[in-house]
Amino acid sequence: MAKTYAGQDIEIGFEMKRCVHARSCFLKLPQVFDPSRRPWVDPDAAPAEEIAAMIRSCPSGALTFRRLDGGVEETPPQINRVAVLENGPLALAGDVTVGEDKMPRATLCRCGKSANKPYCDYAHVKAEFTATGEPTTEAKQDELERGAGLVATAIPDGPLKLDGPMELTTGTGKGIGKMRRAFLCRCGASKNKPFCDGSHKEVGFTG
Repeated sequence: MAKTYAGQDIEIGFEMKRCVHARSCFLKLPQVFDPSRRPWVDPDAAPAEEIAAMIRSCPSGALTFRRLDGGVEETPPQINRVAVLENGPLALAGDVTVGEDKMPRATLCRCGKSANKPYCDYAHVKAEFTATGEPTTEAKQDELERGAGLVATAIPDGPLKLDGPMELTTGTGKGIGKMRRAFLCRCGASKNKPFCDGSHKEVGFTG
C-alpha cells in the first residue's frame, strides 16, 4: 500500500517495496524529498509541474503523483519498453503489471540477489554483479500492438515471464528485439543474458 503526501496542488504516493534507493528524487529536488526529515516528502516545496516531471523520471515507479490542480496526469507510453541496464536490473516502462500491482515504471532484479524479488533493491552493487547492458543477442522483430499492457510474472525459482507487446532495448536505447512474450533471466547465471537459458536449475536459484 502506497503512502500518500497531499499538498495544495499535487499528491505524491510512495511505495517502499518498489524503491531501489537510487536517490534521484533527493538529488534532483532535495527541498521536496529529504530522507533525513519527517515527514520526508513536502509536496508544497516546489511547483507541481517540477515535482511531476521528476517523478516521471523515477525508474522504479516507487513514486507516483496525482494532480490536484487540474494539471496533466501521467500516462504510459504507447509502446512498452524493457531496458537492460549495465550491471544492473531490468527497467520496465509502459502499462506494466507486476503481480497484482499496476504501474508505469518498474525495476526488476536480474542479479538474483535482491531480498525483495522480483523488484530490484540495489543488491547488484554489493554483489558486484557484472552483466552487459549492451547485449548483442538477436531477437524477434514482431509487429507490436500499441497501447496494450505488459504483464511481468516471476516464475517461482525460474525466469521472469513477460506477456504483452514490448520493445527490448539496451541500457542506452539500442533496439534488441520486438516481441509479445519473453523469458528473461533473473538468477544472474544465464550465459545468454538477458534471456533465460535454464541456468537457474544448475545454480539452484530460489525466489
